[in-house]
Amino acid sequence: MRGTSAIVGIGESTYYKPGGATETEFQLTIIAIKRALEDAGLSMKDVDGLVGYAEDRNEPNRLSAALGNERTRYAALAWGGGGNGAAAPVALADMAITAGYADCVVAFRGLAQGQFGRFGRAQLVQRVPGERAYRAPYGHASAPMSYGIQAQRFMYEHGVTYDALAEISLASYAHAQHNPRAIAYGRPLTREDYFNSRWIADPFRLFDCCRESDGAAAVVLTSAERARDLPNPPVYVRAAAQGMERRANAGGSDGSGYNDPDFPTAHYRTVAEDLWRRAGYGPGDVQVAQFYENFTGMVVMAICEMGFVEPDEVESWLKAGNIRWPDGALPINTSGGNLAEAYIHGMSLVNEGARQIRGESTCQVDDVNLSLVVAGPGAIPASTVLLSKDP
Repeated sequence: MRGTSAIVGIGESTYYKPGGATETEFQLTIIAIKRALEDAGLSMKDVDGLVGYAEDRNEPNRLSAALGNERTRYAALAWGGGGNGAAAPVALADMAITAGYADCVVAFRGLAQGQFGRFGRAQLVQRVPGERAYRAPYGHASAPMSYGIQAQRFMYEHGVTYDALAEISLASYAHAQHNPRAIAYGRPLTREDYFNSRWIADPFRLFDCCRESDGAAAVVLTSAERARDLPNPPVYVRAAAQGMERRANAGGSDGSGYNDPDFPTAHYRTVAEDLWRRAGYGPGDVQVAQFYENFTGMVVMAICEMGFVEPDEVESWLKAGNIRWPDGALPINTSGGNLAEAYIHGMSLVNEGARQIRGESTCQVDDVNLSLVVAGPGAIPASTVLLSKDP
């Protein structure tokens, strides 16, 4: 499957603060898909597949009718509770195109937290299922608390301090200052601002947490053969991987009561092994990466588990500026990411990964051949995709 399909169009709606959108979530999704198709030089009549993730409310039947799709031959939904599935729809589209189940597939995500409620707020429910039954009775009811426990343990085991977490946030905000699409554009973050921000759940301060947004993002994929005849340079899907380890727990998903044998983990160790084996490349070959920042601590963990640096060395590696554009060895989240561009459950990171291959990023890395996208670390099943300029 190496390079048998390619991203040929990318699109997004305007990104808003929660409650700021003048359109509904469904309308935002339609806008993003239409813009991706326009970017690809295609119309909805060319599309025969739709893929979403994380229990998406924008169902294929509604999208197909609203967009004027003539025939849908493939519809799929990646499992998961949120951004851990952000790379999975690209993999599903790649598989469908390669196997001949579809010719042209749109992968998308629409999210309007102003319309449907905030993901980060504790929810009032009558029954508490699964892993939450171990947490909610004790007041442990929100995502920052869940992921904070994992991050604290990782920091304790490997001598990581708040300074490492600050590096993730400061890099994302610095990159967003070059990106007019970003909600944080024109709002730079200083180290002093970061450390003076209020606590959310130790070890996370305000700027360690992804923002909440209204918006949508989409990509269009087709076969590598067809992609060569379309307007944009093809962004080939080199490899993808999805999965979880034995008895995996997730900070934001149902599972067990924090009894993962290898706790803590971002759940990318085995997924990384699969990705690099399938790709025929390794971490040292990658020029730029987009790491889903649900919380900064989880990014630090994911960077290690994807093989870029050892956990005991990650703090010094981050403080050396390795994730900063333009001079870092591995610039990450070059659009501003979830922290500073917008929180669209990670689909905007796929768009940015493709832009880097096309040479169109507002923080463009030189000579990009391989662009990595890592979906929401800490949640399961984890997913990742490696995009390539070279088929």
